[in-house]
Amino acid sequence: MRRILKRGAAATALALSFIGGNEGLKTEAYLDIVGVPTVCFGETRGVNLGDSYTPAECGAMFADRLAEVEAGLDRLVADPVEALIPNRSYVGILDWAYNVGLGAAARSTLIRKLNAGDLRGACNELPRWRFAGGKGIRGLLIRRNKARQLCHEGLDGIPADVPFRWDGA
Repeated sequence: MRRILKRGAAATALALSFIGGNEGLKTEAYLDIVGVPTVCFGETRGVNLGDSYTPAECGAMFADRLAEVEAGLDRLVADPVEALIPNRSYVGILDWAYNVGLGAAARSTLIRKLNAGDLRGACNELPRWRFAGGKGIRGLLIRRNKARQLCHEGLDGIPADVPFRWDGA
């Protein structure tokens, strides 16, 4: 497997599975819930309705975007704290940053809590990010609760190479 995340193969495999599964693969551009043209694994940059990509092109685009979001997230989180975040927790937070964007992440209480060393508090911020277009979205709440579960599993010592199983909490 190509190493996409600087955290290594186990974190990369978990991120590809978790974030890719949450985003879903759509090779034809469509309008997302707030009307933004979207394709592949949630890509919005430079997308126009009518665009289409092969699964391989989508996979490459996804890998590049994950690496970009990881680099951006690492710039937002203070160095001593970033090193303390377990891989499972990091992937849960990376899923959120990938979905909401680095601009929104930079202004968030979640990042402030991370930088203050409150890792559990940061994990617990995830379900607050369940809105799109000013409306609470059930699918986003489910996604954020999955990310919160993954985030807490990391803090509870479950390694990244253990498959994620959604407990529905």
